[in-house]
Amino acid sequence: MKIVSTIAELKAATAEARKQNKIVGLVPTMGALHKGHLSLVNKACSECQFVVVSIFVNPTQFNNPEDLRTYPRTLEADTRLLADNTNADVVFAPTVEEVYPEPDTRQFSFGPLAEVMEGKYRPGHFNGVAQIVSKLFMFVEPDKAFFGEKDFQQLAIIRQMVKDLAMNIEIIPCPIVREDDGLAVSSRNTLLTDEFRAVAPFIQETLRKSVEKMSTMTPQETIEWVCRKINNYGNLEVEYYSIVDGLTLQDIESWDDTDYVVGCITVYAGKVRLIDNITYKY
Repeated sequence: MKIVSTIAELKAATAEARKQNKIVGLVPTMGALHKGHLSLVNKACSECQFVVVSIFVNPTQFNNPEDLRTYPRTLEADTRLLADNTNADVVFAPTVEEVYPEPDTRQFSFGPLAEVMEGKYRPGHFNGVAQIVSKLFMFVEPDKAFFGEKDFQQLAIIRQMVKDLAMNIEIIPCPIVREDDGLAVSSRNTLLTDEFRAVAPFIQETLRKSVEKMSTMTPQETIEWVCRKINNYGNLEVEYYSIVDGLTLQDIESWDDTDYVVGCITVYAGKVRLIDNITYKY
């Protein structure tokens, strides 16, 4: 496994792979890798002959400077984890100056997709995501790119971006990986105090129970029930819970509004912001 920090080195490596007609896969990450990331990389390795893993904490997608400052950075441990547990070919770990030699002033428009949920509570976040992912796509020119379904809205945004920019890249969604107690694995979990780590699995537990109540509650009643249950448990605080059409990400009023219904939630466990989702209909 080769570790590179410049775009030139990265392009040279991918060019060599293409000469050999290898299918190139990309797994974009912000580091602090865990078994969820490893599942993405191993999925990529199973479908591609040459796999690039990027490790870059992208400043343009943080609307909270404190969140950017405290985001875990563990490059040495990350590269060791990848070497020991995957067949990744290249790790691309650039500096901010390498990726953004000048400020990226591009503005992306995703319409209603980006105006709800994370887009509503984290203004500018998805523009920053589109900036970095589009750059990575231009640097690597992958045939396939792999993203986790935990970041459900991000997945929809990236699909839209690929369509808007007419990029010939297949976006591969990968299932959420969970701890044994149900908590969705996340780099942010390392920031949880023992107290909040103990209660955080209640988020997924509540979402699962809400699926069982579909027959007796409307989507709005389900949202209210989920928020009430979580807010009354262990000092957890729901920022939002939305039950939406899984393709448009727009709120639904009735379970019959669409055949694909997903619930997306963000909860504060102390100062740590956790996201999760659950499928009601598919």
